[in-house]
Amino acid sequence: MFYTFAHMLKNAASKVLLFFMPLLFFTVHVKSQVTDSTYQDKKDTIVQNEDTIHLPPEDTIYLKPLDTLLRIKNFSPYFTLHVDSTLDYRFEINKNPYNYYWYLKNSPVGLRINKDNGLLHFKAEKSYFLSGKLKYDTQYKVKIGVQNLDDPQDHMDTTFSILFYNTDIIPSKIKPTVSSDLSIDEGDTLNFKLQCEQGSFPLESITYYCNYPIRSTTPITQCGDQFTWVAPYDFIKDNDEAKEKTLILKFIGVDKFYNRDTAEVTIKVNQAINYPRRLLEYNKLTSDIETYILQLKSTFRSLDEKIKKTKNTRTTFDLTSATTSLGGTVFSSMQNQSLQTTGKILPSVGVALVPVKEAVAPNKNDELNAASLVRNDIKRLQYLLTDNALVGDKDPDIVQKIAKMKDELQQIQLQLIDVTIVDNTTNKKELDEYFNNPKVNKKYRLKSK
Repeated sequence: MFYTFAHMLKNAASKVLLFFMPLLFFTVHVKSQVTDSTYQDKKDTIVQNEDTIHLPPEDTIYLKPLDTLLRIKNFSPYFTLHVDSTLDYRFEINKNPYNYYWYLKNSPVGLRINKDNGLLHFKAEKSYFLSGKLKYDTQYKVKIGVQNLDDPQDHMDTTFSILFYNTDIIPSKIKPTVSSDLSIDEGDTLNFKLQCEQGSFPLESITYYCNYPIRSTTPITQCGDQFTWVAPYDFIKDNDEAKEKTLILKFIGVDKFYNRDTAEVTIKVNQAINYPRRLLEYNKLTSDIETYILQLKSTFRSLDEKIKKTKNTRTTFDLTSATTSLGGTVFSSMQNQSLQTTGKILPSVGVALVPVKEAVAPNKNDELNAASLVRNDIKRLQYLLTDNALVGDKDPDIVQKIAKMKDELQQIQLQLIDVTIVDNTTNKKELDEYFNNPKVNKKYRLKSK
């Protein structure tokens, strides 16, 4: 009997029957008592009210449905793993794991799962992070699935996230693509890129400071930006004693926790020639000198013509005086008394013409000296232009040549300050021909002893 009772406990239906058996006995016993009392009342002819017995409601038994949908019982959607630690986590399903296959998709480097029992394994080695294969504080979403090898429809796919962290803080650094010491000239363009070595916390913003008020033509806000600056030609003033300036650039990067890194670049800016502007200045100065030469040639012609006119007048007076003297001598030798008297008067006339000559056509020594001075200055300016001509496309001595030409021009202008300059440069060819006339040159040529 005990064996039969134990066998009944194994069966679910037998368990339900044994559970309701005491309740069944209680119901039968109560009904028998009610029947006996009713029969006894009728026998004794005593009218009694029947008692109403309220039985408790019958319990409803819900059978638990079979768990047929494949699922992971101990699924964890999020894993956090410290570097140099090991993760071992076994996923369990609600079915017999036999003949089920586990797999991963989009898994990070080093993360593996046992295809037979669902054991997830990962060892977070630092080499993964130092080589750039993995990153700290980055969520990696991994797709996990389990598949019944006999039933293609019996499978399940889901995802979980895994994050790696490190308590060792690796600082991020700014690395410009140039050396820390540079040397450029005025007019050069400084251009380099700001690279970053990202550590535990990447740099989120970059700014820069300088000991001079300069600004990059391209914005600098983050890693990878380009710093561009054109050194102006007037960065070093002409009146500055030092011909170079030291520029110090400091680039400061900040991460989300306000940790800072600073990179410093020292730039030596040397004074250089603004050749386009200097070339314009040289061409303008040359044009001014050539115009001034034409004005001096016109002045020289005017002075020379005055000197020539005076000389002709004086020559006429001299010839007239000599003729009267000679005529007086001739007439004095004649026998005619009246002619002899005329011969005595004519020499006095010749002598009288001398003060008249000086009064009418005095010597133009000032004009002669002025003409000689103007002619010499013209030759000097012509030689100045020839001697200071530019050599090549970019003459390195253009600044010195401009300064020399300015000084020479100023000296000549001061030297001729008392000479009235004739501004008549309409016919350049005629002025050149007159100035280079051999007859004119002969008058102002130095005579050797």
